[in-house]
Amino acid sequence: MEEKRVGVIGIVIEDPQKVQEKLNSYISQAGDIVIGRLGVPYRTRNVAVLAILVDGTNDAINTLTGQLGSIPGVKVRAALTKA
Repeated sequence: MEEKRVGVIGIVIEDPQKVQEKLNSYISQAGDIVIGRLGVPYRTRNVAVLAILVDGTNDAINTLTGQLGSIPGVKVRAALTKA
């Protein structure tokens, strides 16, 4: 059994209105590893910043970050515990 890790996925979204449905779908599909979510819209610059707290295997977390990063205008980075 692969070891679980805890971390945060940081997401910056350009033109959030355009991608929010697909982004929310991917996050919902990964609901079993999502601990919490914080999103802040910055309407002046037409961007949004999200922090997704996760607890899951490397594979599960990498799958989510890969899906999110495949959306045009979405930048993703993850910071995870070592064990």
